[in-house]
Amino acid sequence: MRKHHPKNERIKRQYLAYLEEAKRMSEKTTDQVAAAIAMFEASSGYKDFVLFRIEQARKFKRDMTDYVNPETGKPLAKATMRSRLNHVKAFFQWLSREPGYRSKLRYSDADYFNLSANDTRIATAKREQPVPSAEQIRYVLKSMKAATDIEKRDRALIAFTFLTGIRDDAMASLSIKHVDLERRQVFQDARDVRTKNRKTITTWFFPIGADVEEVVREWIEYLTSEKLFGPDDPLFPSTHVTKGQDGLFGARRLLRSNWSNAGPIRRIFKQAFESADLPYFNPHSFRKTLAQIGERTCRTPEEFKAWSQNLGHENVLTTFTSYGAVSTHRQAEILGSLGQGPDSSDLTEEGAPDSATIQFVLEHLRKQI
Repeated sequence: MRKHHPKNERIKRQYLAYLEEAKRMSEKTTDQVAAAIAMFEASSGYKDFVLFRIEQARKFKRDMTDYVNPETGKPLAKATMRSRLNHVKAFFQWLSREPGYRSKLRYSDADYFNLSANDTRIATAKREQPVPSAEQIRYVLKSMKAATDIEKRDRALIAFTFLTGIRDDAMASLSIKHVDLERRQVFQDARDVRTKNRKTITTWFFPIGADVEEVVREWIEYLTSEKLFGPDDPLFPSTHVTKGQDGLFGARRLLRSNWSNAGPIRRIFKQAFESADLPYFNPHSFRKTLAQIGERTCRTPEEFKAWSQNLGHENVLTTFTSYGAVSTHRQAEILGSLGQGPDSSDLTEEGAPDSATIQFVLEHLRKQI
């Protein structure tokens, strides 16, 4: 049974090169595009793209609806279906303009890769994500052991995430030289650090407490004084895994090398929260915790803008809309307290937002239009 089509392979390579070179997409993104197109090819029986018919798009959507993940036993999420359909749709729109395909494909044919309106609403619906409280994070830190090198590193890793809100993949590539303890600053240099979209970001320690900051300071001083690590050595070294006397493989010591990806960091977080008898919160959820702390702490638009920039957000609305959603529990508390005011039946000037806040929000809304 055919598993590929030579002509399709050639045009796919051209398209992926176009995405990487012309559209400047990352390799991770183009891998997802290639996987979506390959899934469509399997659904169509690996027919030549030039023979595309609308029914193939319909069948592709039916096949995704019927698909069951063999590992989880669950069907594809609507958001996943939408993402894959969009990748294939964009490919056929590009293909309809290419020599050899222009006379065979119509640009509008790609519209058949759209999800239904109802499924699109399901796929794009905003859902409340679990976010750890500052108290839960501190409880985890206090419950973690710090006797061995690896235990010290793991505890400092969680404290550093809370202190800076840095993304896990960037954190995996940090070196000691990127942290300035005197200035309480982290310089995420995109030449060395795997930041999102390869942006260079300067991050200052968030004002969340001296106890968390002290864990990070002790770790860096331990690395430089006891382990004799230099500026170019990793801030969070990877682990050397070997077979022990019991015949089992396990983490034995730290290496002078960075992790190649953020997978080990997420496993450390999972183990730490489970050991503390708390639900698992991934590293990215700490950024949402910091955004919520900022909403309660910042007193002026300028302060919240600085807080937002410290998370690496160029636009403050990203922090508001993607990270700063009020939980349903907190929403009920706020509305309940508002109804208990002395003149809750009517709005007063004292309870209204000041003009600077209104102008600040309007200014950023205009930039989004």
